[in-house]
Amino acid sequence: MTPVHEDRRAIARLQRRFASVFRQRCFYLFVALLALIVAVPFVDDRERGRIVLQVLHMLVLTASVAAVGRTTFPFVVALLLGIPALAFQIAGGTADDAGAFVTLSNWFYLAFYLVAVIYLMRYVFSPKVMTDDKLFGSAAGYLMLGIMFAVLYTLAQRYDPGAFSVRPGDPPRAFYDLLYMSFGVLSSNGPGDIVVASQKVRAFVILEQVTGVLFVAILIARLAGIYPPKVETQEVEPGVPPS
Repeated sequence: MTPVHEDRRAIARLQRRFASVFRQRCFYLFVALLALIVAVPFVDDRERGRIVLQVLHMLVLTASVAAVGRTTFPFVVALLLGIPALAFQIAGGTADDAGAFVTLSNWFYLAFYLVAVIYLMRYVFSPKVMTDDKLFGSAAGYLMLGIMFAVLYTLAQRYDPGAFSVRPGDPPRAFYDLLYMSFGVLSSNGPGDIVVASQKVRAFVILEQVTGVLFVAILIARLAGIYPPKVETQEVEPGVPPS
């Protein structure tokens, strides 16, 4: 047996192991995403806080790989994007030049969340029976959209420090501020008290607003299409053929 076939068999075994452990894959992903969103404002920049965030990110990545890795290709792609993202994040917490590692980590996280959302939506909107796992998948996809755009805003602020500044020299926004703004935009409630000063970032804000509206509209249409329309029955008098 060639090394290529051995690698494929090893990947297939790992994929089956994930499937056996994470039977309700999207439910675990939904819970992990909620835990990450809730925990971010309660941890600080000290070593203990960074460890907590890294553990939560690891749980989200593991649950995401299990959720989208229903076939070999997305499983491998998720691993190739998720592992470097977590590795650069850990390296950024210990290296002297932390900014470069954090930026690389954010780029990999952005690609990872984009791929995960695409495959999740492909699974949720497939023309098969809607299950509880698919409903949790749609909720997890919505949360991942909010986090993905927050990462995008973080990268935009990295390259344009005044993207969310009212006055020149204002300190950069923390990630949770951008996450708060992202979910406000995604749910069409607006960016809150955060001022979007950059024209380019405003284009991303418009894109997120449109994405949030279309997501909800398409999901409602998908749920409505599950139930067949009622067929009106005519009362027929005995001995009279139906019209």
